[in-house]
Amino acid sequence: MAESDGGMRMEGSLVPAGQPIRRLLQSLDVSRRKLLQMPGYPVPFPPLKVLSNGEPCLLFQARRLSLRYERQKQLDLTEQAFSPQKPVDTSQSVCSRDKAMLVMRFGDVEDVRDLFIRLQLSNTFYESSGEWWFSVDSISLLYNSSEEAVFNASEVYAPASSSYHCLHVSSLQQYSALLLPSTDHARRWTVTFTDFQIQAFNVSSGKFSPASDCATFLTPAIMMGLVTSLILLLVLAYALHMVIHLKHIEHDNEHKADIYYTENPELSELSEHSEHSEHSEHCVENITEKNFL
Repeated sequence: MAESDGGMRMEGSLVPAGQPIRRLLQSLDVSRRKLLQMPGYPVPFPPLKVLSNGEPCLLFQARRLSLRYERQKQLDLTEQAFSPQKPVDTSQSVCSRDKAMLVMRFGDVEDVRDLFIRLQLSNTFYESSGEWWFSVDSISLLYNSSEEAVFNASEVYAPASSSYHCLHVSSLQQYSALLLPSTDHARRWTVTFTDFQIQAFNVSSGKFSPASDCATFLTPAIMMGLVTSLILLLVLAYALHMVIHLKHIEHDNEHKADIYYTENPELSELSEHSEHSEHSEHCVENITEKNFL
């Protein structure tokens, strides 16, 4: 920026000397934002909102949304999905008390015709935790008018009073593969959401509630697993106790069988006297018989 003929020059353009400096700073800010929007510089766009009766019922945001079909070129749909300047068509999205569906229509993208991305969500009450939890059940790609690739979402849960956040929600194994292909078409695609955040059913003020991260330990599935494991441990402990008790009873019985009782001297003498008397009587009988003969 240099002075020239009563004005200031900036990047080859002449600005009047009376122009407020604020306009120049705005120009610099616009240039900076354009630079950040170049490939490789992710820009945090505001969350995508689905309205019901004029109020937000679902919020969705990601720092990056990318798709790839087999070995073809990777498609980056981040700007098309979240840029306020070119809002994606979400008119087919719906919200209800226990179900929600986010539908983003992108139209023709590269060689893919009429592309849709659909997220199915549900809201369920779990007695084990005593509260409502929402989950992303599946993510589908609809394209070429009739083809559909369906991915089942694994362990994408959050309390209904919170939002759900995860650094990567992806079908790639390197990112823990929270999206599992359930159709042949899905096995040809890879889907990756970076800095994935979503909330449904309890959206207030059009902003995300505090996030429940995917690293959270206590989810309904894990809690039920812990309860089941505790029950199995109790059953195993009872079974071991009964086995030990039975072995103890068996050992006592064997010990009792090996006991030898000592003879009473008086009973022993009495027994010998009885045997002697019987022998004497037998001898007398034999002599009497001989004399008789």
